[in-house]
Order: sequence, then C-alpha cells, then structure tokens
Amino acid sequence: MQNPFIWHDLMTSDVEGAKKFYGAVVGWTFQSQMPEYDVANIKSGGSMGGIMPMSDTMKGIPPFWSGYIYVTDVDATCAKIKKLGGGVKREPWDVPDVGCIAVVADPTGARFNIMAPIPREGSNLPASSALGAVGWNEAHVGDLDTAWNFYAEMFGWTKGTVMPMGAMGDYMLFQIDGKDTGGMMKKQDMLPMPMWLYYFNVDGIDAAVARITKAGGRIAMGPHQVPGGQWIVSAFDPQGGSFQLLSATK
Repeated sequence: MQNPFIWHDLMTSDVEGAKKFYGAVVGWTFQSQMPEYDVANIKSGGSMGGIMPMSDTMKGIPPFWSGYIYVTDVDATCAKIKKLGGGVKREPWDVPDVGCIAVVADPTGARFNIMAPIPREGSNLPASSALGAVGWNEAHVGDLDTAWNFYAEMFGWTKGTVMPMGAMGDYMLFQIDGKDTGGMMKKQDMLPMPMWLYYFNVDGIDAAVARITKAGGRIAMGPHQVPGGQWIVSAFDPQGGSFQLLSATK
C-alpha cells in the first residue's frame, strides 16, 4: 500500500483573518465542522483541509500548515516510525467522528501528521489537480538519502525523476500510486529547520500574486517557472504563516 496525503490544515493566531485572506487569495469557502475548527471547501466540490486557532502553548511560534498522511493503524505506525529513526512529537489521540491522529517527524526532523480517518475506506477529497486543492507536497530535509529511505519504507512511495540543481543538490520527485505527488530536497540555509511545504492550485500566478498583496500578504520568493512549465510563488499570510501557490499559467 502507498499511503497518500489526505488532509492539510493551518494552525493560526487569527482564524477569521486567515479565512478572509485565503478566501480572497485561493477562493476557498468555509464551514464549521466542530468547535474552533473551520473546514476549507473548494469550488469544484469537496474539502481540502481546515483552519484552527493555535493553543496557548504555541505562543511565539509563527502560524504553520501541516499535512496528514493516511494510515490504517496510528499506534503501529508510530512504533514503526520510531524503529526507523523518526520521532513521535505528540502521541496518538482520538478526535470524535474524525479519526486517530499523531504528530511525528522523519529522522532529519521534518514534521508531519498521520491519520487513521473515520470512515477508513475513503473521503470526498478533491483531485490534486483541482483549483484550490493541494497540488504538490514538498519536503526540505536534513539529508535527502536518509529522508527518502524513511518515507519509502514507511509509506511505500516510489522515486520519480531526480533533477540535479548544482550546489543546491538534487531535487527528487516522489510518486504515490504511479503519480508525481511531490518533491524532496536537502534543506537550504534560508529555512530555519527541515519542514514540509504545501502548494495550493490557482489559475494564473500573476493574478494570484496581486491578490496576495491586496489581501495583506507578503511575497517571499518568485513567482518563477519550474521544470515542466508550471509557475510557483512562496508567500506569507498576514499572520505570518508560510504557504505556496502553483499555477499552470503565468
């Protein structure tokens, strides 16, 4: 089995402000699913993730996006993660009517979440190509070989194209069920720690950049074209959360 990403959510210092910003920039609409948790819906139908407030223990930490990888047994997966040199940052806990979740990290320190959802047989997640959905999952890791061996063993992912980038090292695509789903590379000095980044699909990168600045966000890098012809931009929302956008057109 190759375990896919099934959910993404934002921990933020201002839920209402974040909803207004991402609604204007990416086009999401929102609905409350449970106390203090809002689900982001996309135009083509389905939900891509959620937004929730940061806890008091997170004061001083910038808002951040997290990805959730599907598993069938969170406890067993945590045990395997530890065996392979990764870490469990928050032990498994149950969320009523949602599933079992744990916060974990690969051996180089990049954090992500695992989830055994309810129901276990699937969900109404949109296609990764849909506007507003997460079109790319990208890991910036401490050591590429160490990280890749971990993810391949943990989740059955397969290696795709490897693109040399000179002094920056290799950029390696990975596949889930035969489809390019994301990339992996050694962390550059500009990033404070190994981490996962997530790219939301938009229609036209220049128009999206204009929406970011108009809504109070800040461009961090780009926009620029990447191999394959797509356009990307990295930015910060008004609360300081980092995010990325992906478009087939400029």
